[in-house]
Amino acid sequence: MKKGHFRVLPRRIAGVDVVEAATDHTFARHTHEQFGIGLIHEGAQTSLSGRGIVEAKAGDVITVNPGEVHDGAPIDGKGRSWRMLYLEPSLFAAAVDDISEGRMRTCEFAHPVISNAGLATRFRAIFAAAATVNSPDTVLRWEELAVTLIAEATALAPPPGAPGKVPKAIAAAVSLIDDDPLAPVTLADLACESGLSRFQVVRGFARATGLTPHAYLIQRRIDIVRRSIAAGMPLAEAAIAGGFVDQSHMTRVFVRKYGFSPGTYARAVN
Repeated sequence: MKKGHFRVLPRRIAGVDVVEAATDHTFARHTHEQFGIGLIHEGAQTSLSGRGIVEAKAGDVITVNPGEVHDGAPIDGKGRSWRMLYLEPSLFAAAVDDISEGRMRTCEFAHPVISNAGLATRFRAIFAAAATVNSPDTVLRWEELAVTLIAEATALAPPPGAPGKVPKAIAAAVSLIDDDPLAPVTLADLACESGLSRFQVVRGFARATGLTPHAYLIQRRIDIVRRSIAAGMPLAEAAIAGGFVDQSHMTRVFVRKYGFSPGTYARAVN
C-alpha cells in the first residue's frame, strides 16, 4: 500500500468527484460541502463522526454528510486505503426527490459505517462507472446505479414487490429501447416515456425483465451482433452494427454473455 497516495480522477459526471487514497495519515477534524460515500479497500480506521466514534474495516461502506465534522486515523498505526465519491447536494437532493416520489426533498446518510456485502458490491460498480463514463450508455449505467445505491444507503428503498405482469409504464420504457437499441438513451428518457421516477424505472425494469435498463440495452445490442455474425458479417462490422465502441469492446461483452468469443461463434455458424 502506498503511503500518502491520493488521486483525484478526471470529473466525468457533473457534480461527482472521484477520489482514491492510500495513506497512514491522521486527519484533523474537518467537514465537506458534499455528500460522501465510499468503501474501505484495505486496512482499517477509526474516526469521529457526527454520530459518534466509529471504526471501519476493509469491505465496509463509509458515509459523510455535508457539514458533518469528522476526522480519521489508521488503526494500530497501519495504513488504509479507500475509494470515495463526493456528490454535490443538488445532485443528491434530486435523487432523493426521485426515490421518494416527491415526498422528501432532503435526506442524510443515517450510518457512518455500513457493513453490507451487497452494498459494497454496488459501490464498486458505481465507482467503476463514475471513473469510466465515456458514452451515453455508461451514463445510463451510472444513473441507475446512483439512484439504487442512494436509496439503499439512506434506507429509502421500499421492499421489492413480487414479479408479475409487466406494468404498462414499464412496458413503455422497454419498448423505447427495443424500438431502437442503437439510440443513446438516459434514465431520464425512460422515466419520461413511462411517466415514472428514475428509481421506479430501475426497480420496475429489473422486476419485469430480470435486468437493469443498462444491462437490457447491452443485451439488445449484443443480440444484434450475434444475428449479424450469423448472417456472415465481418466481426469489425458487426461491432459497428451493434453500436459498440470497437471490436474489442464487443468481444468483451460477447464473452461475458456467452462464454466464447465472437470469432469462435463465427467459425461455428459460417
